[in-house]
Amino acid sequence: MVAKKAVPVVVIIQPNLLVLIVALLAAMAVKKVAVMVVRILLSLLVQDVVIVALVPALLPVPMIVQKVAWILAVVHVFQPVWDSARVLVCLDVKRDAGVGAGVTIDTNVEVCIRYLLKMKGIKKKEVDWKSGMAKNITFIVTKDCQLACKYCYLVGKNSKERMPWEVAKQAIDYVLEREEDFPEESVVWDFIGGEPFLEIDLIDKICDYIKVEQFQRDHHWFGAYRFSFSTNGINYHEEKIQQFILKNKEHLSIGITIDGTEMKHDLNRVYKTSGRGSYKDVVRNIPLWLSQFPDASTKVTISSADIPYIKESVLHLYALGIHEVNINCVFEDVWKAGDDRLFEEQLLMLADAIIDNGYYRDYSCSFFGEHLGKPLDCKLQNQNWCGAGMMLAVDAMGNFYPCTRFAQYSLRNKKAWIIGNIHDGIDKNKLRPFLTLDRCTQSTQECIDCEVASGCAWCQGENYDAADTSTIYQRSTAICKMHKARVRANNYYWNRLLRKMESEGEPC
Repeated sequence: MVAKKAVPVVVIIQPNLLVLIVALLAAMAVKKVAVMVVRILLSLLVQDVVIVALVPALLPVPMIVQKVAWILAVVHVFQPVWDSARVLVCLDVKRDAGVGAGVTIDTNVEVCIRYLLKMKGIKKKEVDWKSGMAKNITFIVTKDCQLACKYCYLVGKNSKERMPWEVAKQAIDYVLEREEDFPEESVVWDFIGGEPFLEIDLIDKICDYIKVEQFQRDHHWFGAYRFSFSTNGINYHEEKIQQFILKNKEHLSIGITIDGTEMKHDLNRVYKTSGRGSYKDVVRNIPLWLSQFPDASTKVTISSADIPYIKESVLHLYALGIHEVNINCVFEDVWKAGDDRLFEEQLLMLADAIIDNGYYRDYSCSFFGEHLGKPLDCKLQNQNWCGAGMMLAVDAMGNFYPCTRFAQYSLRNKKAWIIGNIHDGIDKNKLRPFLTLDRCTQSTQECIDCEVASGCAWCQGENYDAADTSTIYQRSTAICKMHKARVRANNYYWNRLLRKMESEGEPC
């Protein structure tokens, strides 16, 4: 790593346009200059210098100067500055900031950092966040939600358990301080609830801190990270959420859950207080979401009651402009006699609609896949379907889990499977069983020998919750008949589609 060097510092307390122009010219003319300013107002790009103009907090000037002086002392400890670098650091001075506090990434810090890295003499390998296997780290920021979805596996949702900032910070520090224990090339920082965007202020602070820490530690995840959210979409349009999206869009993945038609959506996704369906409050935000994330996908959940609405719901989502529909049956044992037949009928009708209307060219539905429904070899094709144990989740108490599905609010019948906490770290002995899991060690012989085994999914948390004992080695088979119905429909889909493409001369 290039050595850190001290440089002259220019602090602009109350910049106006003339002062900014002078500062810009000075920064361009003089090497080894770091311009540090306080609180964002506007941003200008001139040649290789990023100018961030800021106004002070509403405090007397002497107090501001004192705050800035403290912060500069802290910044000099970690901020890398090189011989030929002209650096502008975005800072935010808070009213209650103490020594070393109040240093947060503001709106344009991503731009600042990227230009810092690109300047002459500064070398750092940028890694695409998708390369290799990404580590998934999940913050359970709240267990509250506006909705009480009838199929939701979160049986212990409540409005009391909200993650404190101190817990989130310690969890981040624990992970980033142990780079050798987390060697994955990329990381997905995931946020769930309940409804995660109910805690947008906390999330914003967490993400700012992660960006600063990854940069100042020269962590290999800097530039190779993603912030991921699955939201019910109800408050997606709110100003704080939109500001957060604007600030982090380059490293952001957001999925809004909309279950299909208004009839299907409102059958399950209802408000917890009134029981009213939430469709209208969600669908109004879909155009905004797609304008920001045009390649975004939605997740649709199927339970016994809404099987009759599958075909029209997928087509409705296509009509809304959603090109990728990820859809799955719930893993819990809720299926009734005859559900598999009705399910297959819906999929056959959906297959015909997708093929006849040409949707297969630009749209996708995860119910249909080329590699679905084939036998699997116990030696060559023995991977675990679920990523539990490879992921890491942390709750409001600072407890670590192999997946959020092992937290107490996700379990009906079993005790939470805690693998450590932010104070004592991860207990590798409690994690060890997850690292030995594969398909055959947890499956019945019938599943192992199944002729249509590929694509048959399972959830490790549901396996644990539904097992006869407190084991993760007993695979739940509640969706067996639904999987077989899906395979039959999938075979029909691909046989018909390939014949059509062949007859019309389309490349397969």
